[in-house]
Amino acid sequence: MDAIFASLPQYWDGFLRTLFLAAVSGIIALVIGTLLAAMRVSPVAALRGFSMFFVEVARNTPLTIIFFFAAIVLPRLGIKFDQFEVAAIIALSGYTSAFVAEAVRSGVNSVPVGQAEAARSIGLTFTQVLGLIILPQALRTVVPPMINIIIALVKNSSVAGAFFVLELFGYGKQLANEYGDKVLWVLVGVAFFYLLITVPLGILAHFVERKVAIAR
Repeated sequence: MDAIFASLPQYWDGFLRTLFLAAVSGIIALVIGTLLAAMRVSPVAALRGFSMFFVEVARNTPLTIIFFFAAIVLPRLGIKFDQFEVAAIIALSGYTSAFVAEAVRSGVNSVPVGQAEAARSIGLTFTQVLGLIILPQALRTVVPPMINIIIALVKNSSVAGAFFVLELFGYGKQLANEYGDKVLWVLVGVAFFYLLITVPLGILAHFVERKVAIAR
């Protein structure tokens, strides 16, 4: 327990870095994932094909390999980053956007087809139908699974600790080496700060899910 209290500044810094990674990666993933979902239901075959290819590759590739590509391979190809956090954000947002795309697509499919047909019958374009009719309804229904995706993103950010990023897990490794005889307490401290993020998000997801169920 003394190891935890003595290392509170490191834990706090790691906590803030984890929040930063999750927030920035989550916002980027939400934007890219929504665009991929729109492409997936697009009438243009090339866009559907690209979206399907990206989502399937990202979802079925281990996150560690994506991190390795972003942090090691891209710099060797000439794409260098001043900070490894940038590579971590690229890896996390790219990986998470595939799951966001599938969640949004399932929400789009839950909207009755008749609404889209009615909108097209009055002359609305595909973009207008999607932006004004379909997505507003779809996004409301996918908020609970989206929060669960963000929770997974927070936990996935721990992989960044293996790629030179000092977030919670990265500091945990350092503290484990420093307090070799108190590794268990060090890990308890790391787990506690992760729970400070994931538990409130889980409660929020449950609350929103109930609200959506009542609205239906």
